Amino acid sequence: MITVYTDGASRGNPGPGGYAAIILNNDTVTEIGGREDRTTNNRMELMGAIKALEFASQLSANNYLLCTDSEYVMKGITEWIKRWQLKGWKTAGKKSVLNQDLWQELLNVTEGKQIKWKYVAGHSGHILNDRADKIATSFADGLNPNLYNGPKSEYRHK
Repeated sequence: MITVYTDGASRGNPGPGGYAAIILNNDTVTEIGGREDRTTNNRMELMGAIKALEFASQLSANNYLLCTDSEYVMKGITEWIKRWQLKGWKTAGKKSVLNQDLWQELLNVTEGKQIKWKYVAGHSGHILNDRADKIATSFADGLNPNLYNGPKSEYRHK
């Protein structure tokens, strides 16, 4: 099983944003992340999950534990998305679903995978969630954080 921690951040809503993921595969840890100039926090949360699953798909695994501190992502993918699809991508209030493009992309990257989605409270002292937050906010701030890719035994949660 591959374990993934994701996060997203934006400075303003909209504003510059960043996303991050930490992928733990056997004895390897890989940090990934990126930036967009004009985005929202929710879009970056979704991008963290999408990019993590795209990356993890290259690792020849089919079982995933994806940890997120975003209730929006967690509830969206596990509760809301099937109703949105049935209602032609409309909310219960008959409005268009926000970020439909990314929800559809997330659906595509989850196809054929067994994913257990887990909510992790943000800013609660969980080391890997805090590290993902640090990476995402660094990208949102226009910084270029040093991303780790190597053995789990040498990973120091910077």
